[in-house]
Amino acid sequence: MLCQNCGRNDATTHIKRIVNGEATELHLCTSCAAHLGYADMFSGFGFNISSILNNFFPDVSMLPAGDQPRCPTCGFTFEDIVRTGMMGCADCYETFYDKLKPSLSRIHGRASHIGKVSSTSGDQAERRDRIRELNAELQEAIRTQNFERAAELRDAINALKGAEAK
Repeated sequence: MLCQNCGRNDATTHIKRIVNGEATELHLCTSCAAHLGYADMFSGFGFNISSILNNFFPDVSMLPAGDQPRCPTCGFTFEDIVRTGMMGCADCYETFYDKLKPSLSRIHGRASHIGKVSSTSGDQAERRDRIRELNAELQEAIRTQNFERAAELRDAINALKGAEAK
């Protein structure tokens, strides 16, 4: 999508405004967003995700650089995420899930996304969420030795995974 202001560059800043119940969207490139004052929306709030993560993980740099696990897609380490306050890619969430979950839960009150989902990935996201729910039920069924229920859940999970692969 091209910037609605200059019409030349790719839009990287997307702003949705609601005035008197009427929604308007504005899609701007980085330079136009900066020129129009939308460059850093959180600067006045003292909000810095890096400092928040550093508060939760002050000793993250204790591991030698070669011993730190890396995201298989982008190569980021967990220390990179804490230092920059940004994920390298979407796979970082899954790669570092165990380390991120406590902080996400403290910051947001939960560690799973419950907001809007893009129309193109809605079915996949719903399927993944359902698989996660069924896996949790499966673990509980195994823990309580309800193996008939566990088999039903396993079959349901496999069916959803099969649909996901198509």
